[in-house]
Amino acid sequence: MNPSTSPPGPFPPAPAVPRIAALDVLRGFALGGILMVNVSAMANLLGGDGHPADDLVGLLFAGKFYVLFSFLFGYSFTMQLRSAERDGAGARARTVRRCLALIVLGALHAVFLWLGDILLLYGITGLILLLMRAIRPRTALIVAGTLMILVTLLSLATSTLEAGDPTGGLFDPANQERMRAEFRSGWLEAAGVRWELYSAIGVLLVVFQLPTVLAMFLVGLAAGRTRLLEDPERYLPFLPRIQLIGYGVGGAVTLAVSASRWADRGAAPFLEPLSELASPLLSAAYAATVLRLMHRYPAVPAALAPAGRIAASNYIGQSVATSILFTVAGLELSPWAVLGVAAVVYALQLPLSAWWTRRHRYGPVEWVLRAVTYGPRRARPAGGAARREAR
Repeated sequence: MNPSTSPPGPFPPAPAVPRIAALDVLRGFALGGILMVNVSAMANLLGGDGHPADDLVGLLFAGKFYVLFSFLFGYSFTMQLRSAERDGAGARARTVRRCLALIVLGALHAVFLWLGDILLLYGITGLILLLMRAIRPRTALIVAGTLMILVTLLSLATSTLEAGDPTGGLFDPANQERMRAEFRSGWLEAAGVRWELYSAIGVLLVVFQLPTVLAMFLVGLAAGRTRLLEDPERYLPFLPRIQLIGYGVGGAVTLAVSASRWADRGAAPFLEPLSELASPLLSAAYAATVLRLMHRYPAVPAALAPAGRIAASNYIGQSVATSILFTVAGLELSPWAVLGVAAVVYALQLPLSAWWTRRHRYGPVEWVLRAVTYGPRRARPAGGAARREAR
């Protein structure tokens, strides 16, 4: 489908900012990696316990895909500002409404479906990015790099300390067994356990993840300011170099951290903080690989772009599917089987997304966010022309 055209559907159209195929493809790709990281905790509340399947996820997926998603959010932020400028509307009010909607949606998502929600953090960080919206691309990159170095140093410092349990014994073995039992006893019981956990550690999760997310937002903002992904002729020549650095440096550091962890030599606590710097490099290499494949094989954008166009709905949909399987149905599977479930859910999302986007302009979650951002009255442009949204 030509990305500049709109299929019929009941959802309201968007500002006249054309979609960017690369963004949709990368979002669709990132959805699969995010589910592979999340599914262990989705199935078992507190995640895995050092099984080889968890090690594989740590090596290939963990820390790489939420970084990519954050970069894409920062890029989309610049397009929303462009959209507001074209409409002669105030970007501040629109962005605040959208971020507040993300915060509310994320809080509900964290309690009722998936404890590791990222939308709430995106809403909070989006408000910070709004305050920094006038920053120059070069300055944004400098600030992002500084944040990543500070996060690495903080992680290195804390890895040498033996901190006590800040939750007052919430993660004692007996209490963990109690929470896991409640997690599988019913949907409302699971929501109660999630609320108990989020009340204890939610602030810590936000505080410790926010600098990395903000750094990636700023990198995405810098790329969006220069419209980097809107012209393949500009970014294609750099992709091999990004792959070389990403796989060569980021991949080597990630492999060293994983090898140390597997060998249990005691060096992992000192190497682990380096993952904070290695993960974005490896994430960039993944993205470069997908972009090169996208321009070489038409089947790649055909498969991934529809899922990326309704990424928020797919993200929530993953939580709904796994909540039904592991909480309502109470499935208890081996770690390898859990990863298999994630692969099947993602594989089903791709054709379902293609089916949906042929019939509707937006996914259900995207429609809600748009209604809050632009107001429910903004249903159709003059003349009934359907216009695409760049997210």
